[in-house]
Amino acid sequence: MTIPYNPASPKADEFINHQEILDTLAFADERSQDLDYCRSLLEKARTLQGLTHREASVLLACEDPSILEGIYDLAREIKDKIYGQRIVLFAPLYLSNYCVNGCVYCPYHMKNKHIARKKLTQDEIRKEVIALQDMGHKRLALEAGEDPVNNPIDYILECIHTIYSIKHKNGAIRRVNVNIAATTVENYRKLKEAGIGTYILFQETYHKENYEKLHPTGPKHDYAYHTEAMDRAMEGGIDDVGVGVLFGLNMYRYDFAGILMHKEHLEAMFGVGPHTISVPRIRPADDISVQSFPNAISDAMFKKIVAILRITVPYTGIIISTRESAATRKAVLEVGVSQISGASRTSVGGYAEEEEEDSAQFEVSDNRTLDQVINWLLTDGYIPSFCTACYRAGRTGDRFMSLAKTGEISNCCQPNALLTLREYLDDYASQETRVKGMEAIRRELDNIPNPKVRATCGSYLQKIDEGERDFRF
Repeated sequence: MTIPYNPASPKADEFINHQEILDTLAFADERSQDLDYCRSLLEKARTLQGLTHREASVLLACEDPSILEGIYDLAREIKDKIYGQRIVLFAPLYLSNYCVNGCVYCPYHMKNKHIARKKLTQDEIRKEVIALQDMGHKRLALEAGEDPVNNPIDYILECIHTIYSIKHKNGAIRRVNVNIAATTVENYRKLKEAGIGTYILFQETYHKENYEKLHPTGPKHDYAYHTEAMDRAMEGGIDDVGVGVLFGLNMYRYDFAGILMHKEHLEAMFGVGPHTISVPRIRPADDISVQSFPNAISDAMFKKIVAILRITVPYTGIIISTRESAATRKAVLEVGVSQISGASRTSVGGYAEEEEEDSAQFEVSDNRTLDQVINWLLTDGYIPSFCTACYRAGRTGDRFMSLAKTGEISNCCQPNALLTLREYLDDYASQETRVKGMEAIRRELDNIPNPKVRATCGSYLQKIDEGERDFRF
């Protein structure tokens, strides 16, 4: 019996429909040879209405150099129009690497007996958060393995409460995003009540058969439960969700179509798609070798994927981590990425004390300090942002998207970026970074189009100079 494709179905096999993806890939192979059709897709995307999973897959399959250059040009144009030069920064904080799953690509898998297992106490979390605050971070992404005994939901909730309670000098973590295993509607409701920002869950791959092979044991083996997690999160009141696949685990074209079908499903069911899409690639770690995964993608294809995502989902944030090198991050920032991590540690803790050897979930490729990352962004003309205002003001889910699509959100994002950058410059920056940052603020303040917003932002900047903190639009 053929399973029907239905983006509005609550069943994973129907909204991520295997036959629909195969038909999409065949459609893309055929239509990607029609350059006039490909150009028409670029013109459609230029209107900021996005593309369907089939249309985007056509562009991904197209190898014509002129179309590729058109994709990059349009991605830059759309990114500049919606996001300007703002780049949001965050850091991951790994709480525990205890895990009962058997994921073959992750060193936290249950059978790994030589990795150092660790779970942060609340006192250790305080030390880690103070260290992160002393760098200048304001936004965290919490990470924990799936282990109902060692990492129950009550532990995660206690950690969130501890993090929000810490106010060290001028530091404060103002937004806590959470990346933990698929769970129940009740637990998602508890996370919402705890004040999380975005709930993040990577699908890893949308290919069901390969997914089950990659997750041979543990609760994560249940493809449907994992794939339908965002529906439960939405039902639990979390309207900012972040999706992603781990490129390299499966055929990239299949997962590219799958992640866009997931986005279309959430829109059909809840009226709003994901707040963010992450684009990690498989990396070596402890007992994990990249050579075990033959579907790894090149830097050129990675850049193409990011650019097509940007023109397909123009209002969705795209996240890249320190898995990628500084050179790769530079390349994809230009064509779509809007959020990056900085000075990341991918083992449990790692900020207050040195990471233990062979304890990281994956190797970090960009090892620069946060100040070096900020300096680099400023040198390249970007505005580093530590803004968390939308979440704190209730501008989430469909409310955020409606403001973004009308352009009204720019009256908040640009001044908030300048305000949070100024806080960083005064409290944490090196002298060289501070000089570059102050010049950028002077330049960008004049570019705020709304005169009232510009004047108010200028007033807030003066108050920051006088020692006050935490202004937002």
